[in-house]
Amino acid sequence: MYLYETHLHTCQGSLCGRSQGREYVKAYQDLGYDGIFITDHFYHGNTAVDRALPWDAFVDGYCRGYHDAREEGEKQGFKVFFGIEEHFAGDEYLIYGVDDAWLKSYPGMKNCTRAELYREVHAAGGVMLQAHPFRDRDYIKGIHLALGYSDGIEAVNTANRPGDNLLALAYGKKFGKVMSAGSDIHDVKNVRSGVGAIGFENPLRDEKDFAARILRGEGPTLVYDKAFFDGAEADLRLPVEEYKEAGSVPISHQEVLSWLKEVSL
Repeated sequence: MYLYETHLHTCQGSLCGRSQGREYVKAYQDLGYDGIFITDHFYHGNTAVDRALPWDAFVDGYCRGYHDAREEGEKQGFKVFFGIEEHFAGDEYLIYGVDDAWLKSYPGMKNCTRAELYREVHAAGGVMLQAHPFRDRDYIKGIHLALGYSDGIEAVNTANRPGDNLLALAYGKKFGKVMSAGSDIHDVKNVRSGVGAIGFENPLRDEKDFAARILRGEGPTLVYDKAFFDGAEADLRLPVEEYKEAGSVPISHQEVLSWLKEVSL
């Protein structure tokens, strides 16, 4: 099986990142991975790039971590793919299958809605997966599930609490969403084998190939240590709603917790 890290932050693009893009290449290559996706925080997230810059300069700064990793990957014969993580109101989305040229062509991304972004990503042949949909952190005031405006979800994020991932797995299985897994890594010192990864029997050629597989419903194998869920409990504290363009719809905790019967680890 060919393994891929799908959620990775560099210090060049993400303010919370601790390692340069190039530092990740050898670490993941030594573990036998076939490639990594660089998914730094974009404009509305915890970006390391000055938002006052002109749009093209902002995008160039944002992509530094990716290009740094890509350059090293080409030297080492290791695949490095481009991705984006964008933030809305506590909910975040991983975007695959687009590139920096697409970003430069879409300055409207600074002010778009979730639905508008989803349509623009699709028009470019990309996909949008909701990252860690049930994450509970101090900065998050509510859970916004973009059921109709995402091509899948990140069901396992090993930077999440195990209970948050249980809820994400239940949500994905209840509604038949394509599911992914990632470590959400910020520091190369924390790289470990098979923790929050995806696997395919056939190797990925590039970002477009990954997006095409997701659009065809060809979800990857989720790779994670089952012990991560030992003793996990779904502690649902935040209000939950389904995001809709015409107006979001509340979902009761009782209903959400009923989805847990869908989970078999």
